[in-house]
Amino acid sequence: MSGLYDADEKDVILRAAQGDSEAFSVLYERYVRRIYSYIYYRTGNVHDAEDLTERVFHRALHHIRNFRYQGLPFSAWLYRIAHNLVANWHRDNQRRKEVPIEGHLHLVMRAEHPEMHLERDQEIERLIRAIQKLPPERQHLIVLKFVEQLSNEEIAKIMGRSEGAIKSLYHRTLISLRNELGLNLEEE
Repeated sequence: MSGLYDADEKDVILRAAQGDSEAFSVLYERYVRRIYSYIYYRTGNVHDAEDLTERVFHRALHHIRNFRYQGLPFSAWLYRIAHNLVANWHRDNQRRKEVPIEGHLHLVMRAEHPEMHLERDQEIERLIRAIQKLPPERQHLIVLKFVEQLSNEEIAKIMGRSEGAIKSLYHRTLISLRNELGLNLEEE
């Protein structure tokens, strides 16, 4: 199986599509952390993120025979499955997404004064609340851009849009966040 780890993605997918469970395991190991992270940031709940990640790969396993390269990476296909499952999860639960702030506050430098620590925590909490007010498509963009650190080109493939459309959506999203946060920054 060690040869599979080094194999080209297309070859691994082809083998997985032919029923090779070891090949699918390689795909799982390559992408499970990224998909879990994406889902976690969209649900804010460890247990739901684990459950939905499992569903993504279960669905991928059962439909990999239908996967066709059309200029999109395999990860884009997985993100679309994840996006659809998260959208259904939100619809089924009929509740707003809540992201626990505590898990995101590890960014504070150790040498800070307590006042600076508190101020930064409040700023992060305010930003997360503003992001939660965005439409799901814009939240999706923010997660892909800043959590997954994907390029505009990769995001465009995942979201099924042109790179120009992603740049425009990103710009409008930043303006919305700036307005929500009451920031009066000059355009750069």
